[in-house]
Amino acid sequence: MPESLVTASGSLELPIFPLNAVLFPGGMLPLRIFEARYMDMVRDCMRDARPFGVCLIRKGKETGGGARPEPIGCRARITDWSMEQLGVLQISTEGTQRFRIATMHTEANGLLRASTEDLEHEEPSAVPEPYLACAELLQRIIQQLNREIDKIDPEGKLPIGQPYLLDDATWVGNRLCEILPISLAAKQKLMELTDAPTRLSIVHQYLLQQKII
Repeated sequence: MPESLVTASGSLELPIFPLNAVLFPGGMLPLRIFEARYMDMVRDCMRDARPFGVCLIRKGKETGGGARPEPIGCRARITDWSMEQLGVLQISTEGTQRFRIATMHTEANGLLRASTEDLEHEEPSAVPEPYLACAELLQRIIQQLNREIDKIDPEGKLPIGQPYLLDDATWVGNRLCEILPISLAAKQKLMELTDAPTRLSIVHQYLLQQKII
């Protein structure tokens, strides 16, 4: 991480991208950029190899300015980009580290910029035996996605990136939270949890209730 992003107090300065989406660590998030403020943000991030912050919108809309983000989000690292249409930038991003917004201000161009503090990093941990069915379900989903990749994306980009850490409770829980048909508010609460087995237990209960496992 570039030292210039870190303040004397140890907090990290980040541009914030409020979205109707919840990004989890290790998650893949493709974005279509066309607003000038975000084009500039992406340009600067790519030039300096810096991340930006993705936060779920609490109030407001994605476009036009004025959106207020949830206080907890996830840093996004740009992994790829293209511009097949003039004025529209397509980028691929990967979630890295969760953070909490300490202070925030709006720049002249409407871009939100925040001083952020990292949430506790979740270390890899084994999938508890009662929740092994969650890992098995995710494995079947990945196998199905790989079989149908040509239908999903002609470029061969799956919505779940490798490596597949099917023995890691954090990775399995995060990936299932991303793909389950639950509300954004519920995804946000699950992302904010700092205990992987608790997150996985909630997912497991949901899957049982929906008769998915």
